[in-house]
Amino acid sequence: MLSIDYARIVTICLQVAIVMVATVFHEVAHAATANALGDPTAKEHGRLTLNPFAHLDPVGSFVLPLIMALVGGPVFAFAKPVPYNPNRLKKPRRDEVLVALAGPACNLLQACVGALMYKGLTAAWGIVPDASVQYWCVMAIELYVYINLVLMFFNLIPLPPLDGSSIVSPLLRGKAREWYYVIQRNSLPVLLAIMYLVPMVLHVDPVGMYLRATADRLAIMLLGF
Repeated sequence: MLSIDYARIVTICLQVAIVMVATVFHEVAHAATANALGDPTAKEHGRLTLNPFAHLDPVGSFVLPLIMALVGGPVFAFAKPVPYNPNRLKKPRRDEVLVALAGPACNLLQACVGALMYKGLTAAWGIVPDASVQYWCVMAIELYVYINLVLMFFNLIPLPPLDGSSIVSPLLRGKAREWYYVIQRNSLPVLLAIMYLVPMVLHVDPVGMYLRATADRLAIMLLGF
């Protein structure tokens, strides 16, 4: 039987590793979609590759998810932004949205594939002993599904540098678009305040509530809990 501390260490290592893998596929999806829609900028900068060193950011892709895993709760990360030039896209206003959606869509696809693997293994193995190799295989796949859903829904928040901002901004017109650009200039402090300051001061966690209502519920549906 694994001790509680050892099991926690293994779980944290799995979470960080899964975040890094899921993030790499997320970024490659952005690059591949932009390239398919006429903008090879990411390819020209060596970002159309599964090589993790081309995408991962030391702080955002390793330190941040490690800290989140240590303190508990949802684990997410960010990578180096994929370079692209909307002026090179075939239909810039439409294609900019498609490029932004590609990352979260890739996370959803990964979650669905993981859920199929989870159901297949649990059906084949049945109840597995704690701390066995089969137990950790099932645990890893379960975490893979959940973490991809967290990354998907977190990135859909419409604040830069998240993908949701690139999805929303091309759809706005006139005054709405102008106001959104004003919000964008102050979005990073707003996002950090919502994530950390609001829970500390008001004891309300809006990001956590959002992820519980979205990622948690979808994970339960996909995994059949």
